[in-house]
Amino acid sequence: MDSCANIPEVPGELIDFIKTGSSFIIAGHKEPDGDCIGSQLALKSVLLRLGKEAVACSAGPFKRTELRDYISQLVEDPHRFSKPDTKVIIVDCSSMERTGEISEYIDNYPHAVIDHHAAAAIAFPPSEAQSPVYIDAASPSCTLLIYRLIKALGEKLTEDEATLLLFGLCTDTGFFRHMTEKNAEAFEATAEMIKCGASPKMIFNIMNGGKSLSSRVLVGHVLARTESHFNGRLLLSWETLDEFYTFGFESRDSDALNQMMSSIQGVEATIIIRQECVENCTVSLRSIDNINVAQIAASYDGGGHKNAAGLTMKGDITFVKNEMLNSFAKVFND
Repeated sequence: MDSCANIPEVPGELIDFIKTGSSFIIAGHKEPDGDCIGSQLALKSVLLRLGKEAVACSAGPFKRTELRDYISQLVEDPHRFSKPDTKVIIVDCSSMERTGEISEYIDNYPHAVIDHHAAAAIAFPPSEAQSPVYIDAASPSCTLLIYRLIKALGEKLTEDEATLLLFGLCTDTGFFRHMTEKNAEAFEATAEMIKCGASPKMIFNIMNGGKSLSSRVLVGHVLARTESHFNGRLLLSWETLDEFYTFGFESRDSDALNQMMSSIQGVEATIIIRQECVENCTVSLRSIDNINVAQIAASYDGGGHKNAAGLTMKGDITFVKNEMLNSFAKVFND
């Protein structure tokens, strides 16, 4: 079977949207990850090479240590960069609201959407009133869509663009841990990124190195209180508000926690709850194969992918924990 047979082509309307524009704001989702930032900055780079004006805008906050070297390349307030003919390209966002505080502002401009979340097809339906939508929920990362777009524009990757694209791809695939026999195109794209100068070794070190001792201590605390539910099929743990005040954003390492919890024999899904403030918790959901955690997240106005999703919920850890266990009980008891 041709591994590329079902890959949607970059819409011609998106190419025209870019070629006919002169000034662009590239927006990503709040609390960005490597796929979002990699998509934004690689797209910004190619637009600048095409002679356009372009800024990458993010509402933050920047909780991931691997993003520290990229923060200076982003702006939080797009107002002073906009012009009457400005266009907006929204990347890696399943809805306009996911862009955060800037959503009401950028919604006033013509906008295109590039995303790989299934929910985006509902939030951004194609219409004559709206600019182009390029969504492929089968793609393992948004940077892979940006890679296709750059090629459709007739451009060759620079070394910096290749590095940003591979950084995003490695972020959303867990450095290829979540790839399957259906992802041949992603490996073919990876080979081209490497030929253009991207270093997998350097990207691995960016993603997994530079951690603080306190981050490892926090991982130990969260792992130590992990609970097993549904005969070991679900693992659940949490981070308290006191730990947030003690260790801060930069000590969090969801990827390491999820990987360690998911590696335990018999586990099919994991939950990590974080008390962000007195009123709210965030929830990170992961699954290994058949359990669709995106559906669970969506039932609480969250989102994500089948095997990786998240949400925000009002309440303390005990309340959120009970809500999550009740939701997963419907899955495991079916």
